[in-house]
Amino acid sequence: MSNKPRSSLLPYLVLLTGVVVASSAAIMVRLLQAEPIGMPSVAIAAGRLGLAALILLPIGLVRARHEVWALPWGDRIRGIVSGMFLAVHFASWIASLEYTSVASSVALVSTNPLWVALASAIWLRERPGMPTLVGIALTIGGSLLIAISDSDGSSGAQANIGNMLALVGAVTVSGYFLIGRELQRRVSTLTYIWIVYTSAALTLLGAAWISGATVQLVLPAGSSLPPLTPVLLVLALAVGPQLLGHTAFNWSLRHLSATFIAVALLGEPIGSALLALALFGEGFEELQLAGFVLLLIGIAVAAFTERGNQH
Repeated sequence: MSNKPRSSLLPYLVLLTGVVVASSAAIMVRLLQAEPIGMPSVAIAAGRLGLAALILLPIGLVRARHEVWALPWGDRIRGIVSGMFLAVHFASWIASLEYTSVASSVALVSTNPLWVALASAIWLRERPGMPTLVGIALTIGGSLLIAISDSDGSSGAQANIGNMLALVGAVTVSGYFLIGRELQRRVSTLTYIWIVYTSAALTLLGAAWISGATVQLVLPAGSSLPPLTPVLLVLALAVGPQLLGHTAFNWSLRHLSATFIAVALLGEPIGSALLALALFGEGFEELQLAGFVLLLIGIAVAAFTERGNQH
């Protein structure tokens, strides 16, 4: 009896750890994009997923190859499509950081609860109750306040480009979450992420090759930094936000609803914005602070509802 409450908390603790780790992604992307490194966004995305896939390769070959070979072709294709959604998500979101603030980019890419809730109701038949809908409305409202605050600045036109790219990232990551929720009812998390991360890496490497950015994966433009600095930053992206962060999200999908996970991930904008304030001096407008408050309230409402549904 004493172990049951503790085990029921595990998915929430894993999800919280993933959100905290993922909050550092925007900061590392900004460092790679800025001079003197100046790495193209598609090269950053390809490097992040490529290294993650390479690290997973020996683990997958040892522990998951038999399950992969036994999968029906339909499930393999679903995994590949999920990886393509993930590739577009990273390509568009990372590019958005070239145009808009960290706070707005991460907040808007995290509006996926809206798309997940709509699709879950139709596809997975996970109809959210009224408290969850209230939580979603609060989190969406908070994200919009942050975006409006950013677009009122002097670089509003540039910010709007970044905001649109972030929204593309939000829609595509929703497809990734929904396929993962459905497919992981039949396959292990390791098998799923091996297929997804590998297909996403191949998609992004192809895009980098077509755009001529592959050379930046090996020879970044920056020359005043130690040669390993860009490599270490991309490796940190692969190991931290990707392998630890996104794998924590995928594991949590086996235990929590896709809608709740999408809402909980809205904690990422807050962590990213605080790091951007400390490292880049990106301050907060009053409207942004109001948005962060709404985000936190929305997450708390959704978390309370999800806990109640599991008992």
